[in-house]
Amino acid sequence: MPKTVHRTLPADGESLFNTEEKLFPDIKAKPGQKAFVFIHTVPYEGSVLLVNLLTSTRLVRKGFDVNIVLYGPAVLAASGTRGYPGVGQAAFPGHLAINEQLKTLMKEGATIYACRFAMGALYGFGEDDLIPGVVPFNPLDVLDSALTAWTEGAFQMNTWTV
Repeated sequence: MPKTVHRTLPADGESLFNTEEKLFPDIKAKPGQKAFVFIHTVPYEGSVLLVNLLTSTRLVRKGFDVNIVLYGPAVLAASGTRGYPGVGQAAFPGHLAINEQLKTLMKEGATIYACRFAMGALYGFGEDDLIPGVVPFNPLDVLDSALTAWTEGAFQMNTWTV
């Protein structure tokens, strides 16, 4: 069957969507409200981690006291030794997007935690290899950070991928 539908592509800048319509209220944090973002995912294999960090940035900008808990493979995101050809150098645009987003989050007030067990037992890197400002934590704190969030009535977002 021959092609029967023909379209002209829209010009750059034309909009395909109503980007001004918003269906839900723009909720801002009340003073002292917290958010915990728990991330257990393989960085650089998909968009999950970066999307979580962008969402976390939005939470900070809405006024939440944001705590990001990296455990399992997600600790790789906090490596301060990434780059090519040298540390901190991007081999291509976006190569260090996750590292840069973590730095943005910390600069804007978020606290980033990385599990010592995952760093050492799984990936063989130590606390000195973390991006400056990332806080290493005991693996027992994975559960206790979640319980802290629960007891404090904090907003929680959990991502678990393998």
